[in-house]
Amino acid sequence: MTSQRAIETWVGLFILAATAALLVLAFRVSGLTRFGPQDSYLVTAAFDNIGQLKVRSAVRIDGVSVGEVSAIHLDPSSFRAIVSMQIRSGLKNIPDDSSAAILTAGLLGDNYIAITPMYSQSFLKEGSQIRETHSAMILEKLIGQFLFSLQDSHKNTSSRKSP
Repeated sequence: MTSQRAIETWVGLFILAATAALLVLAFRVSGLTRFGPQDSYLVTAAFDNIGQLKVRSAVRIDGVSVGEVSAIHLDPSSFRAIVSMQIRSGLKNIPDDSSAAILTAGLLGDNYIAITPMYSQSFLKEGSQIRETHSAMILEKLIGQFLFSLQDSHKNTSSRKSP
């Protein structure tokens, strides 16, 4: 009887440990492990089209994550998307003439912001705005333009054949 109770206790402890491990994994994968404020500074950029960019999307320089998107809103006067980014405060030497582009991780992956540092001797700081931006490339839009150009070229070749 005691061995049966010991087995049940060990199985119960194993299930509790497995549940705790799954919870830790879920929090790590979702990025919710940061509960307190991060030591960072805020930078903004205006884009014509942000595609599927979301709050908490990565901000990267040369593929290395340096921050995340903290807010997205529409400027009511220019109708451009204003993206606020939190950059880790350890990176104080990003030139203020850098450019920001919205890229896609892989063919159909998540969007992220890629910052390309330039050559200025002054650097981004709290409240800076990145002026040079490149909007997201929308796959559906590119396919539509390609199909339209095919249809247009087909019309031009068929009109040349008729006398």
